[in-house]
Amino acid sequence: MTLLVLVLAVSAACCLGLGFVLQQDAAQRAPLGDFLSPRLLLDLIRVPRWLGGIALMVAGMVLGALALGAGGVTLVEPLLATHLLFALALSRLRTRQPLGGQGWSGLVLLAGGVTAFIVAGRPHGGSAVTDPVRHWLVVGGVLGLALLLTACARRARLTWGPALLALAAGLLYGVQDALTRVSGRRFSAEGLAGLLTAWQPYGVVVLGVTGLVLVQSAFETAPLRRSLPALTAAQPLAGIACGVGFLGDRLRTGAGALAWEAGGLAAAVTGIVLLGLHPALPRGAAAAPAETGRAAWMDT
Repeated sequence: MTLLVLVLAVSAACCLGLGFVLQQDAAQRAPLGDFLSPRLLLDLIRVPRWLGGIALMVAGMVLGALALGAGGVTLVEPLLATHLLFALALSRLRTRQPLGGQGWSGLVLLAGGVTAFIVAGRPHGGSAVTDPVRHWLVVGGVLGLALLLTACARRARLTWGPALLALAAGLLYGVQDALTRVSGRRFSAEGLAGLLTAWQPYGVVVLGVTGLVLVQSAFETAPLRRSLPALTAAQPLAGIACGVGFLGDRLRTGAGALAWEAGGLAAAVTGIVLLGLHPALPRGAAAAPAETGRAAWMDT
């Protein structure tokens, strides 16, 4: 891992984490009638705080794309998962909650798990798989699971719905990162003309917009602690699956290395859950009637 990849990925994680906090703070006041509708984005675009969160997220995506161009998806995705640390840091400043045992345990598990996975697996790029069947099997499997989770979320809108939507969005973002990597390779090899004639960059845009609707719907209906952990855990897992599945990323496959890689991922996910449930993350405002709440949240 080069210092450049580390700096770019952690900077991207910082922007994403801070952006998610600002987005959720605005989205939780949006009318519930906009759930899973593009109207939600049209309403939120008039909220300055949400626009600030989106600007940070876009900056994070650009930095993440640069990191993906310099390093493999399997290396960058675990580093991007540390955005939860920055979200917690901002929330802690606002709530004045101490980290306590739960916070420190989650921090150590997330940071240690990511480190263990990278050190044990030594992820690095390789030749992309040219078999289109394998390519579409991986992408189709991840997207199919995201579609199933979204359908289930519609039936459990105010219970498990936010977590399911966040899981689905995380899966979409993982595939989006993989397609971003493919688009970067194509641009380097064939220039702008080759990039514009490929389907991957358009897939990046579609997945980004769809994921944004899912995330904002999750933020709208539940506090951050019920959605951000699921999003944070799903994205690197989907990205690693795509990286190994068709991008040609390589990991060490010895028995000891695989054990440490699995343990590192398990520790990171456990840390994500502990941090996501930390009291410092906002619980969310009390639900207000849609019509009376609209004027108030548009001024925040």
